[in-house]
Amino acid sequence: MSEQHQAGQPKAIFLMGPTASGKTALAIALRKVLPVELISVDSALIYRGMDIGTAKPNAAELAQAPHRLLDIRDPAETYSAAEFRRDALAEMTEISRAGKIPLLVGGTMLYYKALLEGLSPLPSADPEVRQRIEQMANDQGWEALHRQLCEIDPVAGRRIHPNDPQRLSRALEVFLISGKTLTELTKISGEALPWHVHQFAIAPASRELLHQRIALRFEQMMASGFEAEARALFARGDLHTDLPSIRCVGYRQMWSYLQGEIDYDEMVYRGICATRQLAKRQITWLRGWQNVHWLDSDRPDLARDAVLQVVSAKHG
Repeated sequence: MSEQHQAGQPKAIFLMGPTASGKTALAIALRKVLPVELISVDSALIYRGMDIGTAKPNAAELAQAPHRLLDIRDPAETYSAAEFRRDALAEMTEISRAGKIPLLVGGTMLYYKALLEGLSPLPSADPEVRQRIEQMANDQGWEALHRQLCEIDPVAGRRIHPNDPQRLSRALEVFLISGKTLTELTKISGEALPWHVHQFAIAPASRELLHQRIALRFEQMMASGFEAEARALFARGDLHTDLPSIRCVGYRQMWSYLQGEIDYDEMVYRGICATRQLAKRQITWLRGWQNVHWLDSDRPDLARDAVLQVVSAKHG
């Protein structure tokens, strides 16, 4: 999404970054110098009773900088990117109407993507239609089906290679189910956010530093009572590893430990490894992100000043 400013659009700030990069601390620092209200963009922080293992802002941090969209679901419940988009838009609207700037902070990149681009109203897969396409491909060949797609939807036809049967099949399936092309339906989802969004990503300068921070934070969680928190959830009896809450990094490994599948040291090791993998995925998303200003988490004052400079600049 471009940073083209539309006259009269309110401002919003996205503060993204890998886990353990210092997003919360920077958000709190920004709240002292900008008229911002914080919205959490984190698929783990939505759960009540999951505080230590998610590194949820503590009571003192929340007193300085309240976060919206925290503790909005029980761990037995699910929460989709579409629900996040709806809730975040409502919060952003309320904040902007009050004359403040929404500051969205967190590391769930899919939520940011849903907010920026919308979610395609694409039909669900239909096994019967899919089988019909397979049969057509067997009879005529994928080349012929690709030619048909080019006639129906030239944009998708140019984008999808004739030797990519999976995407080719899906594009045809969408048309056969809905009567609308993939290109048409994707356009519907892409309504621009009616905010002038300034996007920032904060990360340590080196991967080694990030790995050190991740290990240190995991050890701090353990010292702060993460095991007791997980045991209380485990004792409920209704939570299991098929739920998004228990699949969260740290909790998944803790569950294996509490079920007796692995010992304590293995749980800590796996928890740190899983957090590293999460950070790597977040950085990969951000490397491909457009219009993002990178900030060095090891120089928090400079990071704060850089955000101030960009957000306070006048746009004509």
